[in-house]
Amino acid sequence: MSKSNLVPSDGYQELLEGLKDRIRSSQMRAAIAVNQELILLYWQIGQEILIRQEQQGWGAKVITQLSKDLAQEFSEMKGFSTRNLKYMRTFANAYPDLEIGQQAVAQIPWGHNCVLLDKVQEPSERLWYARKCLEHGWSRAVLTAQIESGLYLQKRGTATTNFDRTLPQSQSD
Repeated sequence: MSKSNLVPSDGYQELLEGLKDRIRSSQMRAAIAVNQELILLYWQIGQEILIRQEQQGWGAKVITQLSKDLAQEFSEMKGFSTRNLKYMRTFANAYPDLEIGQQAVAQIPWGHNCVLLDKVQEPSERLWYARKCLEHGWSRAVLTAQIESGLYLQKRGTATTNFDRTLPQSQSD
C-alpha cells in the first residue's frame, strides 16, 4: 500500500502544517520560559553573593569556593564557573530591582547579558540594546558589532562624525 492510500487527501496537509507550526511555537515559548527562569536564578545568586559580601565581608575566594561546590553538586549543569558567578554578581548589581523579570534583559540569553555588562556602562543604553536584541533577534556577534559601531549613539543622533571635515562645506550640513 502506498503512502497516498494511507493518508486522506482532504485537509490533511493543512492539519499537518498547522500542527507543526503549533509545535514550533510551543517549543519557542518553552525555551523563552526556561531562559527567563535561568536569568532570574542567576540574578538571585548574584544578589545573594552581593548581600553576603556586603554584610559579612566575603572576598573573591568565597566565589571561587562557591563555584567549586556548586559545580560538584550540579555536575550536569554548566554556568557555575568563578567567572560566571562574578558575572551574576555584576548582573545583580547592575539591575538591583527584582522587576528584572519584566525587563528585556530577562528575555535575552545569558551570553547577551554578559556582552552588555562588559561593553555598555550606561543602564538605559544596556536596556535599549536588550530591547533591540528581542526586536531583531540579534545573535551575540551582531549585538557586539552593533555596540562597537555605536548604534545607540547613531540612533540618538549624537554619534561623533567627521562629516564636517571630510565632505565639501555645502554638503557637510
